[in-house]
Amino acid sequence: MAPRTKTPQPPAPHAADSHDLIRVHGARENNLKDVSIELPKRRLTVFTGVSGSGKSSLVFATIAAESQRLINETYPAFVQGFMPTQARPDVDVLDGLTTAIIVDQQRMGSDPRSTVGTATDANAMLRILFSRLGKPHIGPPGAFAFNVPSVTASGAITVQRGNKKAEKATFSRTGGMCPRCEGRGSVSDIDLTQLYDDSKSIAEGAFTIPGWKSDSWWTVRIYAESGFLDPNKPIAKFTKREMQDFLYKEPTKVKVEGSTLTFEGLIPKIQKSFLSKDREAMQPHIREFVDRAVTFATCPECEGTRLTEGARSSKIKKISIADACSMEIRDLAEWVRGLDEPSVAPLLEALQQTLDSFVEIGLGYLALDRPSGTLSGGEAQRVKMIRHLGSSLTDVTYVFDEPTIGLHPHDIRRMNDLLLRLRDKGNTVLVVEHKPEAIAIADHVVDLGPGAGTAGGTVCFEGTLDGLRASDTVTGRHLDDRAVLKDEVRKPTGALEIRGATAHNLQDVDVDIPLGVLTVITGVAGSGKSSLVHGSIPAGENVISVDQSPIKGSRRSNPATYTGLLEPIRKAFAKANGVKPALFSANSEGACPTCNGAGVIFIDLGMMASVSSPCEDCEGKRFQASVLDYHLGGRDISEVLAMSVTEAEEFFGPSGEAPLPAAHKILDRLADVGLGYLSLGQPLTTLSGGERQRLKLATHMADKGGVYVLDEPTTGLHLADVEQLLGLLDRLVDSGKSVIVIEHHQAVMAHADWIIDLGPGAGHDGGKIVFEGTPAELVADRSTLTGEHLAEYVGE
Repeated sequence: MAPRTKTPQPPAPHAADSHDLIRVHGARENNLKDVSIELPKRRLTVFTGVSGSGKSSLVFATIAAESQRLINETYPAFVQGFMPTQARPDVDVLDGLTTAIIVDQQRMGSDPRSTVGTATDANAMLRILFSRLGKPHIGPPGAFAFNVPSVTASGAITVQRGNKKAEKATFSRTGGMCPRCEGRGSVSDIDLTQLYDDSKSIAEGAFTIPGWKSDSWWTVRIYAESGFLDPNKPIAKFTKREMQDFLYKEPTKVKVEGSTLTFEGLIPKIQKSFLSKDREAMQPHIREFVDRAVTFATCPECEGTRLTEGARSSKIKKISIADACSMEIRDLAEWVRGLDEPSVAPLLEALQQTLDSFVEIGLGYLALDRPSGTLSGGEAQRVKMIRHLGSSLTDVTYVFDEPTIGLHPHDIRRMNDLLLRLRDKGNTVLVVEHKPEAIAIADHVVDLGPGAGTAGGTVCFEGTLDGLRASDTVTGRHLDDRAVLKDEVRKPTGALEIRGATAHNLQDVDVDIPLGVLTVITGVAGSGKSSLVHGSIPAGENVISVDQSPIKGSRRSNPATYTGLLEPIRKAFAKANGVKPALFSANSEGACPTCNGAGVIFIDLGMMASVSSPCEDCEGKRFQASVLDYHLGGRDISEVLAMSVTEAEEFFGPSGEAPLPAAHKILDRLADVGLGYLSLGQPLTTLSGGERQRLKLATHMADKGGVYVLDEPTTGLHLADVEQLLGLLDRLVDSGKSVIVIEHHQAVMAHADWIIDLGPGAGHDGGKIVFEGTPAELVADRSTLTGEHLAEYVGE
């Protein structure tokens, strides 16, 4: 009889394998309402929901923020002092977190000295390469850096050794910065005729600068009574000495009517008061003056390369570092591949890998000398992804904020492959996304909502894609929405002619953009859409451009202050109560003295994270108690700022408690762009990217202009909101405006009256018009990438 053998028992699961979930319990950050959720690790989870439903609050402000805070706490307190301090998110339990790497849509710094090459490590590696192999040899890597000026010094130094003898020493450092433009590549020139009328004297009001009236003591009186100039002599008759003092004199103390003031030459004064400020943050009339008075030209010495003549003279295989940086990255990658030099083999390998990553991620059309401030949100996000592609790290949580923004449907497939590759290496990938093509690759879907703002902040669905489709959530219902081609398109009323456009990669483009209709400019990323629209359409009073540049604003700014809505409201409160309007501003006289109108008190704990708590005196309302005694329509100012746009629209409407046409008009525009759920006093810093762009659009809708140019208005929009946006674009066109939209979303393409498709590829493979016509003709033609994807989208 054969002996009986026991079947081996499976080994007990290892305790370490039980931590395969990220657990969130009781998350209350921003509008989240006690959210509890479990997310699988080493899987791709997509978060969906309408704009403002709480996706970013859960993913970025809770999970990613806590992960980063915990990592920062592992550093010594001394090091933490140099890092941004983060308070613990408002959540009960966060368990199973791994190291989070955030790849967001924040624009890269717009410093003129920051380029694609300096933002990644490509420039640093190129500089070392040229310092080793370049002929003639001109110096160390710094000699090829346009941010390093050349320095020479000589003098006596005392060496603290023995008898302390003074020794003569010289010091020199070779830098690559062009001395004329200081590494910026362009020089600015001020048109003096726009600053003053030289046929008049200062006393007669020669200045034509906004705000410089002939009796303003703080500017004009300083020039008139400084003693350096004759105020009654026409400027054209100034002596050489007077002209030098008038335009260029260094800051000098002078006595004017018994007060000591600083006299300074006109040009440095203009540079400080106007040119050092952000152009977008200027008032329209100031911006118009700056555009008129200041011209930027390519630096004649370095020809825009930013580099000294020495740096440009050193070459490898007839290519200088300036040539290498101006090549398209895919061409540069091929050039580097052809270099065979064993002495720098590790460097060439690392540089090759970085450049190949650019090509792989679809940014091969960029050049390393492209200023980083000119990248779109989508391009900036993909540039940040580059350093993670070749990473050997695993078990990391990668957090992406709409990685498909700015991508043509053709490029979205490539992005999906990259996300799946990161997941397959054993990483957790969390993606906030609206595009159905990106939601389709998810292993796990979390849908937040049901609405936005206070109507959102709960988990409506959690599960698979098929489950989402069958669910009755807003996303589930709209997931398979497809816009249909119009039966009839509008007829143009005229045309905006562009002739011989050569900006960036455009290849001598001639095109007529029809007016009086909805025109969509499309094409793969880098095909020349923005160059055609922003670089070639003449900017005039008639053109209103709403681009993706971020809104400037602190936590004290809110939709009411940004749109100018607070102005009529404050005046109405003041009139109703017989007091000053300044009392109804939390940034002015009405501010709570304890928190200075911030609504919260920040307690600095030195090396620990600072803590913010609601102000006890005003209870977070931001105003003095006496101000809250004044009412309008039965509400105080803090109650009005706590209203949503929809509530306020009713309150200030013709049949509301406090009819106020000026405020109602602005509120109507905010509701039109789908921001009815925003509260009037919500800090701008808490708004999502899509909300900020729509807020900007609502503000510009009041401008008097016939042509609207919109740059990807579907950014950050949920499928359900795209329909509302199309309705808004239709209303704009029907009211007699011309709307030109740069867009990748197929629903907007299908809804267009006219499509202009650029391509066929990106960079030097693009820059041509590959199709002009109606959407129906594009679908029937199918000769371009856009045509193929649009035909697939509309099911033809």
